Amino acid sequence: MHSSNSIPNLDRAPWHRADAVDAVLDDAVGSGRIVGASVRVAQDGEIVYRRAAGFADRETQRAMREDELFRLASMTKPIVCVTALALVELGKLRLDDAVTEWLPEFRPRLADGRAPVIRVRHLLTHTAGLGYGFLEVPEGPYHALGVSDGLDASGLGLSENLRRIAAAPLLFEPGTGWHYSVAIDVLGAVVERVTGKTLNDAVRDIVTAPLGMSRTKFIAAADEVLATPYGDASPRPVRMTEPFALPFAQSAIVYSPARAHDAAAFPSGGVGMVGTADDYLRFAEAMRTGGAGIISPDMAKAMTTHAVGDLPISAAGPGFGWGLGVAVLNDPVTAELPLNPGAWHWSGVYGTQFWVDPVARLSVVVLTNTAVAGMTGAFPLAMRRAASA
Repeated sequence: MHSSNSIPNLDRAPWHRADAVDAVLDDAVGSGRIVGASVRVAQDGEIVYRRAAGFADRETQRAMREDELFRLASMTKPIVCVTALALVELGKLRLDDAVTEWLPEFRPRLADGRAPVIRVRHLLTHTAGLGYGFLEVPEGPYHALGVSDGLDASGLGLSENLRRIAAAPLLFEPGTGWHYSVAIDVLGAVVERVTGKTLNDAVRDIVTAPLGMSRTKFIAAADEVLATPYGDASPRPVRMTEPFALPFAQSAIVYSPARAHDAAAFPSGGVGMVGTADDYLRFAEAMRTGGAGIISPDMAKAMTTHAVGDLPISAAGPGFGWGLGVAVLNDPVTAELPLNPGAWHWSGVYGTQFWVDPVARLSVVVLTNTAVAGMTGAFPLAMRRAASA
């Protein structure tokens, strides 16, 4: 473990870690643990590293492209959260609004039968008491009710999925605990009610179009080819089938790769978007530099500042807290990462990750097509250390 005085001062220029990042990529792709990746690094607003490595489709030997389109999974969440925060600043929504002001039918109850008030703030911070099916045991309530995590081909509409979520007992009184959850799917439904638009159109109009993120959206066009997804297996990742179940935590993640092209699928605010490394770097840099007019610098700061007190943040790992939409690094020593306090990030179960270190003025996007090795474990840790040490 690093000692407290061994965390380097990253407030420097120029960035000089290309060889280290290359080495991590070459090892991961060369060994076959990661099938393919597209990586961007920006410092002080300038792209200092860009590379595509490995295969977008291993079986056909289609090389990964720098502009490859990926399933972003939970990297969707920060984009939808910024959309909601922009509506707050426009005076159309309040952080302390009860969710029932916008979704009167959404009234989940505690195990004792009480229906407590869930506020917009609780959704943004995953303190609403909601859950995720893939994080519960197979006989858990989300499985029993057929709740969609947003990755599968459930055939459900958003309103029906919300009804099923509301039928499951809350894990705790809102505001008293933290649990990674479908809260941002619920937030997406709130955004639809506030704007009177589909979530895809609201996100496009408020965030992605103004930032020039032209390829980031909820449904890929029929002629758009995405990186072929792979799932962890031994001795090497396997090409995902339709559907594809990957053991995870106490249960399994059920993927439907075809969902990315399914115009009938509900727009999952938690996991539903596709996008490119260049597009996502625009988003990360916009938030790093104060919101780019999408949200104000004060709101961008609030989004990326720890906001849930001493609640343990299980999904982010040791040393991390949570803001209004992203994990926030409180203690680099505990996290064993060469990042500065206040760095923030998130990732996705198709094998994607990004992080921003405001002190180092550094933004990094690493999109892979390998679940979940591209998101958690040795590879993403090695990438963070290589890009930031």
